[in-house]
Amino acid sequence: MEPVADLPIWSYTVAAILGYLLGSIPFGLVLTKAAGLGDIRKIGSGNIGATNVLRTGNKPLALATLLLDGGKGAIAALIAAQYSPALAVIAGGAALLGHLFPVWLGFKGGKGVATTLGTLLAVNWMVGVAACLTWLAVAFGFRVSSLSALVAVALAPLYAYILGTGPQVAFAAFAAALVWIRHRENIARLLNGTEPRIGKKKPE
Repeated sequence: MEPVADLPIWSYTVAAILGYLLGSIPFGLVLTKAAGLGDIRKIGSGNIGATNVLRTGNKPLALATLLLDGGKGAIAALIAAQYSPALAVIAGGAALLGHLFPVWLGFKGGKGVATTLGTLLAVNWMVGVAACLTWLAVAFGFRVSSLSALVAVALAPLYAYILGTGPQVAFAAFAAALVWIRHRENIARLLNGTEPRIGKKKPE
């Protein structure tokens, strides 16, 4: 594998642009429209992610959205990793930005949980598995998707510090900050006890 120092500057730009474009594919929106369920942005929370797709009642579609949203971050990172671990982190971070702020949807995208977890699995499978297990444990105990996500991404930088590298810690911290910011409304509902449980429709 080529040392980071030997990579040309333009390679970082290419990794970021391609990562962003891949991450900006709104799979939740595409799948729900293709399935004849309408515009997912007009359902439930209006989010394009798997949790909101689940509110349509179509579990296979929600699972497909979860896997594809996670997969686009993983694929971006894995392709870039063929050239450098640093490029993998940059491409994964750009994919996350693309998911959160897709140019095709007026920069109004998802909340980034699946894309973050997918990227973590790609750049360091041990960190990714630890974060995914954290999500599952909290979801099993509390049945609240947003709480599971917030705890998982909050602990991801710690997992990366123990099991990974400096750039991976930086990505995990960057992703955690963005995911928490995108979940600010969920945090408010968690604090006042009105956050819906997994599989339940968001109160009108």
